Amino acid sequence: MSGRRRATLFEDLPEEIVVDQILSRLPSKDVGHCRAVSPSWRSATSALEFMLEHHRRQPSLPIINGHRQPASYVVLRDTGAVASSQELWPFFPGSSNHFENANVICASCDGFVIVRRGPRLYICNPVTRSHALLPLPFSGQGFMNIVIGFYRHHPTKDYRVLLISESQKCSKYSLHNLTVGSDESRHVPIRMPADSSPSVERKLLKGLRNSSHCPPPVQHRGSLHWCPLGATNITEGGGEIIVFDTEAESFRWMRSPTKRCYNGELFNMKGTLAFWGNLTPDFTAINVWVMQDYEAEIWALEYRIDVSMLETSRKLYLTSLKKKRKKKTPLHSAVQWFDDVAVLNDRELLIKFNGKHVLRCDIDGKFLGIVNLGTCQYLMSLTQHRFQESIVPIPCHEMQEEDEESLFSTGHV
Repeated sequence: MSGRRRATLFEDLPEEIVVDQILSRLPSKDVGHCRAVSPSWRSATSALEFMLEHHRRQPSLPIINGHRQPASYVVLRDTGAVASSQELWPFFPGSSNHFENANVICASCDGFVIVRRGPRLYICNPVTRSHALLPLPFSGQGFMNIVIGFYRHHPTKDYRVLLISESQKCSKYSLHNLTVGSDESRHVPIRMPADSSPSVERKLLKGLRNSSHCPPPVQHRGSLHWCPLGATNITEGGGEIIVFDTEAESFRWMRSPTKRCYNGELFNMKGTLAFWGNLTPDFTAINVWVMQDYEAEIWALEYRIDVSMLETSRKLYLTSLKKKRKKKTPLHSAVQWFDDVAVLNDRELLIKFNGKHVLRCDIDGKFLGIVNLGTCQYLMSLTQHRFQESIVPIPCHEMQEEDEESLFSTGHV
């Protein structure tokens, strides 16, 4: 070859390099395309070990609710200088806009989401566009089943859904655990500290039932953590945070970083438990604490972000596209108060302000930009749900491919 070394062809590479170093780094959609290239690639990318490794490499991204104006639930992707959004299946314009038939996200875990449609609950994989109906402990008129947790049970590797069933006729509550792939749910007796009473147990279930309107629990060290509104009335002074040990299936209480808080939520930051709260009634500043010592329940103040940091920069713009040319329009009002906080990545936070807008801010309080859905900004909420792409099939369920007749695309039950 005239003294030159022959160029290395893709086919010459060892299979482990092709699979482990190339295919496992591709976006989920491209992995699907590669499965059509050859039988060996299809076999390699269909192995559970490959699918789990591919999932591990995907970023964990926040889910934003656009309240169908114009989008429903979208995944916000960090693309450097800007953030882009991608509509999350099955929440797209083809879905029904009627409230009783609308798809509503209840929980998310490892690339799976729990979707409520009317009284029914489904587990869905948005990447593979597959879904399966979940069996409910009680069904029919007079009963409600509320998802309060969705997690992976590490000893068994099963995915489990924690539900509260409510009899609306007599206002009775019961706790149930459903293993994804099983045909029925299992009743979970309430186990709490020794000084608990039946009235406290009822308050606990009622409080967790109401937590369905609050952020989802944070899973950390094998436990689920909630901080519902009015938690002190539930725990009777035991703490402001409710903790459920997913292995022992028992409850306990935990102290929050501060009792003097007008608004606050738990969230996950860099793999640990974090808490944000407004310490003033005007909501003009937020403090962010991170759990420093879990066993001793010691929190450390990590950041403080207030409106004055942003007031020094008046370059707050809504961006729209008209005739393929960018046009910047100033906001009608400056930042007045903060409503919610979520994590975008290791260096950036998402902050909802003035009841409807979301901005990007680094951990030093520097303003980085306004979040847009599509080409414009709309009313939106931070759900605290996160999505990490997965091509793993729904456990123990035959995958159902999305088609024109599916209730998730047509809006028909």
